[in-house]
Amino acid sequence: MDSPVRIPYESFIKIDRKSETSIYLQIANQLINSIQRGVLPFGTKLPGTRTFSEMLEIHRNTAVAVYDELSAQGWTESFPNKGTFVIGKDQEKPVKVNDFEQNNLQNYPITTGFSFKTSNILDNPFEHSDCEYVFNDGVPDIRLTQIGQHSRFYSSILKRKSSQKAFGHYNHDGSEFFKEHLSQYLNLSRGLPISKNNLLITRSTEMSIYIVSEILLSAGDTVLVGALSYFSVNMIFMKAGVNIVSIPIDEEGIIVESVREACKKQKIRMLYLTPHHHYPTTVALSAQRRFELLELAHEYGFIILEDDYDYEFHYDKSPILPLASADTNGMVIYIGSFGKSLAPGFRTGFIVAPENLMTEMRKYLGIIDRQGDILMERALGEMIAEGEINRYLKKSLKVYQERRDYFSGLLEENLGDLISFQKPSGGLAIWLEWNIPLNLMQLSRNCAKDNLFIPKTLLYQNKGLTAMRLGFGDLNIEEMNKGIEVFSKNVKGLIS
Repeated sequence: MDSPVRIPYESFIKIDRKSETSIYLQIANQLINSIQRGVLPFGTKLPGTRTFSEMLEIHRNTAVAVYDELSAQGWTESFPNKGTFVIGKDQEKPVKVNDFEQNNLQNYPITTGFSFKTSNILDNPFEHSDCEYVFNDGVPDIRLTQIGQHSRFYSSILKRKSSQKAFGHYNHDGSEFFKEHLSQYLNLSRGLPISKNNLLITRSTEMSIYIVSEILLSAGDTVLVGALSYFSVNMIFMKAGVNIVSIPIDEEGIIVESVREACKKQKIRMLYLTPHHHYPTTVALSAQRRFELLELAHEYGFIILEDDYDYEFHYDKSPILPLASADTNGMVIYIGSFGKSLAPGFRTGFIVAPENLMTEMRKYLGIIDRQGDILMERALGEMIAEGEINRYLKKSLKVYQERRDYFSGLLEENLGDLISFQKPSGGLAIWLEWNIPLNLMQLSRNCAKDNLFIPKTLLYQNKGLTAMRLGFGDLNIEEMNKGIEVFSKNVKGLIS
């Protein structure tokens, strides 16, 4: 074994004197790391504490504390008149002293030592940009949220003695108080005759769909979606190994007769819909087609997964009630988000389904999100009970309607006959189709050079379609003016 003095401890022990972790623990942890990696193999004699302290320029008492820590954790053993030695199993190929520089103990392994499955399906489709102006697919404006008032609800709950039990309580069924008030809220606002036993609280719409797909879908099943559909949901379905079949969409939503033809050809397990405002085209499913789909689901036995991702945002008239409100045969699973108009931390997802399915769903939620967020759910429940949700939504809807009208006017004024679109009756985005040939990817790149970011997830282009989904909800008047100015300039630059 090499002499302890020859081992260059100072080359692999780095001390951060500004760290909150004590120096002796920093050194002890790095020595343990070197033992684990074979840099200090079984039988290595450590230098005396005086020599060790001089090598690392530390106080001798610190060196003594390091050795005491190693001994207490069972990595070393001291023998009178002999010294301190590394204990453990002898290694077949101990690391040589000359290899210390190659074994940088500050670095974590770059790759795993084992193989694993990778998934191209789940590659992140979202992009990031430092552009000052951004078009997105329709999200609320966090600047409109009354964060201070929301925080007071949460803060008051934290201060109550009655809430202390919730800190250490793991309840994957969620807050009973919140579910009680949310079920009443959904009953009044969406005509859903449910109780809290029909609710599962999740973190997001995507989590809801993932749980549904895990329970109800098997590899080889067939799922129907709109000819244009939400890409994140399609990713979840593809991961489940199902066959996805696209059904055409027109100005009244998904074409029921095409659904019927698909049912005649093969066994359909599920139909995924965003009927309130179809994603991405924003068209609403007509009342007549809703009844026809319910009858068709009952006749052929397929599940309707109804995603009401932006039901809260409607302007011109009362929205059509969800399919789930008229479902008497238990064929519809209803998912949505609550508090989308609030600050991101105050939002949650939910699933509405018959109780027998809910029992199974709770098992899955108990695995992936056992703790939940009981305190936040309590705060949301109190915001419903005190009418805060309705007051805030009424106020914000007025702002979003004004922004929709202004954004629509800008598009008409700057692009005129180049585009076609319908002013949406709700939601936070406009579906825009181009009447001219246009390379949308090139348009996106050109706009980025002028400080306007248009993500590729907003672009829809194939042989028969050139279209975009442009969100207006998070843009104020100044941002709309500048964004459309850059946008129209680059459009005209491409077509000229």
